[in-house]
Amino acid sequence: METDSPLLLAAVSLLSALHMGYLTRRVGRSRMAHNILPPVVTGPPEFERTFRAHQNCVEFYPLFLVSLWTCGTFFSEVFAAAGGLVYMVARQMYFSGYVTSAKKRLPGFILNLVVIGILSLLGSIGVLHGILYKYFLI
Repeated sequence: METDSPLLLAAVSLLSALHMGYLTRRVGRSRMAHNILPPVVTGPPEFERTFRAHQNCVEFYPLFLVSLWTCGTFFSEVFAAAGGLVYMVARQMYFSGYVTSAKKRLPGFILNLVVIGILSLLGSIGVLHGILYKYFLI
């Protein structure tokens, strides 16, 4: 194995995939608890909040992965991996808060936006630096 392999990014990506699997399982358990069979996505408010929380996590997942890998590849792998761990904690805060009450999702949601924004900004800086260096020798 090469020493330059993005091991931290890969580890955080795998951990985040496992976390998404855990959240999916939470929806399944909520379905069983409320006797809601697929493809139905409506039911008691507790189920609907669990389902929506998971759907929102699924919708944000590509943004997270792209910003994680871009930041880690072109700016700093260690910083990106740390940001990825913070993102997962924030995502769990969001999910748990949303399942309890729609208003309690906001702290986790705001932290998620901040982390994705920072990872995207630093990744963009790294890409821009790489373009300037490679094509304009700056």
